[in-house]
Amino acid sequence: MRAVNFIRLLGMLALTSVLLTGCGKKEEGVGRYGMLDENTPEYTAVRFMRSIYLESDIDVAVSLSTPRLARVLKKYHTNRNVQRHLLNLKYDSVAITPESSNSVGRSEFSEQATITLFFTGHYNDNKIEDLRRVDLIRMNGDWKVEKIHPDHFM
Repeated sequence: MRAVNFIRLLGMLALTSVLLTGCGKKEEGVGRYGMLDENTPEYTAVRFMRSIYLESDIDVAVSLSTPRLARVLKKYHTNRNVQRHLLNLKYDSVAITPESSNSVGRSEFSEQATITLFFTGHYNDNKIEDLRRVDLIRMNGDWKVEKIHPDHFM
């Protein structure tokens, strides 16, 4: 009888731990289907821009930047200032996707990358589509945003 109660208790503990583990808030995926690998320059570029456009502060963008770009970002203090002055591209709501390419394995050993990001969103009830190129470098094994280029077609 004691063994049956012990097995039930273990079963309840296992079920409780599984349920509690699933309750943690997981960060939303990045990329078109939320499936970009965190070790790619595309992930870093999209995550950097999402921090500027979709989060309440620029802390993540600063952490994903080279020291030089981080100093520039900190001077603007807020997301709206970075959008207006550094990127010259403001949105009320936006979707950010990297250029799709078949570059499997190419970024694994590279030290530099240039990623094109497509922006689709709305500002003051107007639909705005634009793009930006982002230069990244690998620092201590992590990708960092080094420079943001304006749309070269404008």
